[in-house]
Amino acid sequence: MVLQDSKFMAEAIKEAKKSLKEGGIPIGAVLVKDGTIVGKGHNRLIQNDSTILHGEMDCIENAGRLKGTDYQKCTLYTTLSPCTMCSGTILLYNIFRVVIGENTTLIGPEKILEGNGVEVTVMHVVECRELLEKFIEDNKETWEAELEKVGFSTD
Repeated sequence: MVLQDSKFMAEAIKEAKKSLKEGGIPIGAVLVKDGTIVGKGHNRLIQNDSTILHGEMDCIENAGRLKGTDYQKCTLYTTLSPCTMCSGTILLYNIFRVVIGENTTLIGPEKILEGNGVEVTVMHVVECRELLEKFIEDNKETWEAELEKVGFSTD
């Protein structure tokens, strides 16, 4: 499982780098069913002036309308810990497993996922942390504005 997790996390990191290249927040995700990527996405909040296109949301949207039984066989790979909105979507579609690149820069409600039967694995991938930290360092005002939009104080 570790080799497969590394392979798919590398794809999520590619998506995060796409977002960064587009001027967005470097968060990426891939949705995998039976060893095959069925959806890819990255954070598009800034690029699309969106309120909901987090990496996980974009990925699930790009997977299209799968059957409920398909989602139940999926693993979502995401470079950062999913927020409350993304976690709610994971629960709504009964995605059984979430693999997180790192959860030190931001941490979502992982305990809620686990409490609802979702298997959560954190890989502690340094590159995922470094991508976001560099973005924050280079785009402090943009980052603070994004946090403020969702009710986080930067003081």
